[in-house]
Amino acid sequence: MVLDRRGFMKFMAGASVGVMATPIPWKLIDDASIWTQNWPWIPANVKGENRFTYVVSKMSPSAEPMRIRLVDNRPVRVLPVEDHPLGGGVSAMAVAEVQMMHSPGRVTKPLLRAPDGGFIETTWQNAVSLLQSKFREGMSKTAFISGDETGSTNEVLSALAKAIGSSDVFLMPSEGQCAAKAAELMGLNAQIGYDLERSDFVLAIGANILESWGTVVRNRRIFRDSHPSSFAGAKGNGPKPSATFAYAGAVQNNTAAVAKPWLPIYPGTEGVLALGLARLLLAKGRMANVENFEAFRRLANTFTLEETAKQTGVDPQKLVALADALLAAKAPLVIVGSEFSQGAGAAPIMAGIAVNALLGNINKPGGVSLLPLSNPTIQGASSRAQLYKKDLAAWVKDKTRPTVLVLHEANPLYALPDPEGTKAFLKDIPFKAAFTTFMDETAMECDLVLPIPMGLERVDDVESPYGCGKGIYCISAAVAEPLGGNIVNTPNILLHIARELGFDLGFKSYQDVLAAKALQYEKCSFEILVAGQPAVSEAQVSPYGFSLRPDVLEKAIKGRSAGDKALLALYSKLSLGTAKTGIPPYNTKTLRANELEGSTMAVIMNGATASRKGLRDGDKVVLDTGTRRIPAALRVFEGVMNDTVAVCLGFGHTALDQFSQNKGANVMELLSATKEPETGLTVWSKAGVNVLKA
Repeated sequence: MVLDRRGFMKFMAGASVGVMATPIPWKLIDDASIWTQNWPWIPANVKGENRFTYVVSKMSPSAEPMRIRLVDNRPVRVLPVEDHPLGGGVSAMAVAEVQMMHSPGRVTKPLLRAPDGGFIETTWQNAVSLLQSKFREGMSKTAFISGDETGSTNEVLSALAKAIGSSDVFLMPSEGQCAAKAAELMGLNAQIGYDLERSDFVLAIGANILESWGTVVRNRRIFRDSHPSSFAGAKGNGPKPSATFAYAGAVQNNTAAVAKPWLPIYPGTEGVLALGLARLLLAKGRMANVENFEAFRRLANTFTLEETAKQTGVDPQKLVALADALLAAKAPLVIVGSEFSQGAGAAPIMAGIAVNALLGNINKPGGVSLLPLSNPTIQGASSRAQLYKKDLAAWVKDKTRPTVLVLHEANPLYALPDPEGTKAFLKDIPFKAAFTTFMDETAMECDLVLPIPMGLERVDDVESPYGCGKGIYCISAAVAEPLGGNIVNTPNILLHIARELGFDLGFKSYQDVLAAKALQYEKCSFEILVAGQPAVSEAQVSPYGFSLRPDVLEKAIKGRSAGDKALLALYSKLSLGTAKTGIPPYNTKTLRANELEGSTMAVIMNGATASRKGLRDGDKVVLDTGTRRIPAALRVFEGVMNDTVAVCLGFGHTALDQFSQNKGANVMELLSATKEPETGLTVWSKAGVNVLKA
């Protein structure tokens, strides 16, 4: 089927309306010319019955619900779902999900590594038989990596791993993993959640909550609903905002652009700022009935206003005003995180939780929610909390290697720091198999590539994404046949292989797993959830045994230390896709001059920093760590902290499709993994680079 230009414009005009219904006023998608590309793989216009169905995105990190318009049972349009706890808009990733079903970068048939190093097509029977034989050979030396943080596929992976005697099951690194470590160290047997809906003052430190952190679409909806004048065209004459959103970070990103106030701080000093705020709150008489409180007070008192300002670069008067505003709020909430949602460690989050404890908002409306940890449905499977304990970045650097590695929707070769080291790690593994939708960098290094359906083509689930303030469970049904026909989802293949190996995991199909999981929720069933009604739990865990852990914070929270180098401030944008999808083809026209110039990645400094380094706007430069170098073009923009160079993630793909390849460099090449003191978690958010004229 081929959609003509006029039909496609009509189709995408509707999709653009869906995007712009999102709660943020800036442009997520540029002018309509983005939709006018005459690519040969554009889906055709069709006639037939018009209906709508509900799904939850498995492609967007925000996991937002979507209302899919189908014509003749074919998805043609994505619309927002307003009355869903994760909904309220459509992200730039979700709006591309229908179109990405037809991407030229998709894998549609099993591929086997040929003797000459290339790939050849093979049958499903041969592919599954080969994988089964490798499991039988490798058994306890088989490892798994999953890129799906919220799905029950991980239960199938971990249950099979246990059956064959392996404990090596890993999730790709995420902010959720850092928060899980923070909760564990502070004695909380819970998932950290944030009740933004009922907060009247939200302070995000580092966490880019309206673009790349947590449940972004839900966060945007909350912002929109609390700022009616900004969206109703009232020009300041409408009702005042019901909540204040403040942001502290190194870059004037989309969150900073609407925050009041935005406090520029040096990258990597989020924990310092939180402890500086804690000292100001303590000076106002705030206390917390928790273990080690007096030791925490002594630690916080070392973060004087002068020292905090020196380490973070924050304006002292603005910091005092921020503390006063938190104290004046009825339901204040502090969120600390990474601007690119990974690699910053547990300690800054711990410092943020400590500030919330001083504000008295743990398990209170508008505060930090301690959500119960979910239990696996499959006997022998690992819970998400258990999987979070496995440190993938550390394991990759370890000298031990599995005999067999199985990946599900994971692209560690692109997404982990030091890609060359990851490539060497993969090369040392005798057999690697990738379950994937797109031919990404890691799949290109595998011996067997098995295509799986996209989210709209399979039954799957989403359970309580990190950031949400309550327990939420959703199931999506397939709304379309997989491109290429006979494509089977990862868990169904692994359940089949388990039976062939003589292991009974208790379920014949993945749908059976999800149906059983649905029954764990009160007044729920598989049918109710598939129809679009989420299961929502208000349950909270007691903070009994909660400790502020000053012993950990004292050693783990550090200020800036880049010497003469510029501090590297990384940020990400949903429109640039993910490591496993690349840049959606329709989003290439949204790239701006301060992100990409031709095929060269652009980096950003403010005018004073550039001048001190003898650089000007438009200069060709090199970012140099001393061991690694990447080329870039310099753009001058005043929305960047002093002595800092801001770099956008999402470029530098060497695989996927022509829309992602040959665009800039992968910034992960500049980063090295180190251990966070006391927590033991692998981190890579702090780095300094020399910015040299090319």
